[in-house]
Amino acid sequence: MLPATPDPAGAAVHVSDYHKRRRAAGPSVAPMSSPTAALHPTAAYYRDQSARFAAVLDGVAAAGGRWDAPTPCEGWTVRDVVAHVVDTEREFLERHDLAGDLPAVAVPGDGAGDGTGDPAAAWRTWSAAVLGVLTADGVAQRPFDGYFGPTTIGETLRDFYAWDLVVHGWDVARATGQDYPISDAEAREVGARADGWGDALYSPGVCAGPVAVGDDASEAERLLARLGRNPYWTAP
Repeated sequence: MLPATPDPAGAAVHVSDYHKRRRAAGPSVAPMSSPTAALHPTAAYYRDQSARFAAVLDGVAAAGGRWDAPTPCEGWTVRDVVAHVVDTEREFLERHDLAGDLPAVAVPGDGAGDGTGDPAAAWRTWSAAVLGVLTADGVAQRPFDGYFGPTTIGETLRDFYAWDLVVHGWDVARATGQDYPISDAEAREVGARADGWGDALYSPGVCAGPVAVGDDASEAERLLARLGRNPYWTAP
């Protein structure tokens, strides 16, 4: 999501306790992807969305590695967005003592991080490790008390961190001239998840305020505007 106070260093800026589903918002929304029988629905959803995000990053690499291109997240480059996604996921898993076996992946700059100099490769290493955590027995079902009441690791990952990849995927694609369609159905489902946040959606460090769009805006454009983005943003 677009943080209200961007951190160009790529540090985690989401308000962590707001990443839990509000029980008062009603029943959980079904995952956007179809889970396989072998995976918990959260793990399947994360797998699909992380692969989609990876494909966008591969597109950046294939086009010459425009990692320092500006994005719709004001003050952030493509590299910063990738670093932010890794950092916020790591922060969440660390708070729940689930990061012990995760690799020390940092989104590289000038050959740093995982040694490849390629943020796309760093993301693949990271997301594969996170998927391994999610598929461990009982992890997705593990309960804890969230900001909005009792929840689980799986619900929190699905209700924020995994669909956060949809929005940041759009950021990266938009910054680098790639197609990144968000269907009407997907926009509605992401919007339904955002509903559970209530007014907390616009708290400091979560989303910037909504952007006005016309009555003829598509479902995707309305979603992006609601999450603090100009859906018509173009790279300078």
